[in-house]
Amino acid sequence: MAYELPPLPYKYDSLEPFIDEKTMKIHHDKHHASYILKLNQTLKNYPELQDKPIESLIQGLEDVSEEIRESVKNNGGGHLNHTFFWSILTKKLIFKGEIFNEIDKTFQTFENFKEEFTKSAMNVFGSGWTWLVLDGNQLKILNTSGHENPITHGKIPLLVIDLWEHAYYLKYQNRKNEYIESFFNIINWKKVNELFLKYKI
Repeated sequence: MAYELPPLPYKYDSLEPFIDEKTMKIHHDKHHASYILKLNQTLKNYPELQDKPIESLIQGLEDVSEEIRESVKNNGGGHLNHTFFWSILTKKLIFKGEIFNEIDKTFQTFENFKEEFTKSAMNVFGSGWTWLVLDGNQLKILNTSGHENPITHGKIPLLVIDLWEHAYYLKYQNRKNEYIESFFNIINWKKVNELFLKYKI
């Protein structure tokens, strides 16, 4: 079975004005789709890998032939990371849950968390992602480059911002800080909280 592009869980313009409709169309229909196309091409002669859930494929990269490992890491990771990214975005969500108590416990205040997350995201050089993860039972902020995913290091993603330029350049150009600020208006905290409750020890 070939991997398929999952539909967006909302309309292309649903995140306006923070992420514009044109960016969402290109980001999802072109960039995300291209990772899936290249992943399927890479796995064409490896039927034993084609039925694996994408999470299992990325977690088991050491078992993938060296001949295709880098392509699987890049394109499979691109598919996994984007699928997760779409899932934690929404707008006009008012939500309070256990995740906010844990953020306060770890970072003292939500504003401190936001400041640390923003600083970490601004320090991503080139293409990458900034994550809020569970490491054991501890919340941590970390960066990954390319399409690397924290699950390859045993950490559980709860939240992520895509910092590849195609995620924001049409609207924000070089104003990366404005994109990151806008991101905090469209986080699906209900989903983040569900993941936290599911995976906390």
